[in-house]
Amino acid sequence: MKEIVEFVAKSIVNSPADVQVTEETNERGVLIKLQVAPEDKGRVIGKQGKVAEAMRTLLRVAAARAGTKVTLEIV
Repeated sequence: MKEIVEFVAKSIVNSPADVQVTEETNERGVLIKLQVAPEDKGRVIGKQGKVAEAMRTLLRVAAARAGTKVTLEIV
């Protein structure tokens, strides 16, 4: 699931080298943290949060297939 977030984020930002994705597993499921350059944060979030919500939807589908829960946090 980490690869999905990394691919989408690197595709839409101006500084793909600054994209960092970490994945942590806890009792509530998988927590994915996405960190981008400050000037690219708006691109990742999108207008009214639509890009971030689309990434979360993709992750929910992948997590449902894997039988777990996933949370995306944009740092």
